[in-house]
Amino acid sequence: MQKNSADWHRADIVAALKKKGWSIAALSREVGLSSNTLKTALQMPYLKGEKIIAKVIGVPPEQIWPSRYARRNYRPILPESSESSR
Repeated sequence: MQKNSADWHRADIVAALKKKGWSIAALSREVGLSSNTLKTALQMPYLKGEKIIAKVIGVPPEQIWPSRYARRNYRPILPESSESSR
């Protein structure tokens, strides 16, 4: 599995779940979701699904999808205006 700043490949996530004894569909049903719901997290940002998958794998979701969390946690620094320094 990739341990650098790149997001894990979908196949790596599925393999990590299988190593824990889960399929995406079975895990979805276990947490009360439709069988295909957690597949969404493999294709696009889905915070709830990411957290569920990461918890089962045993790593923080930020480790699996660092690019998603970098975007979520981005806080622009706005320059001070000349009026605020008066």
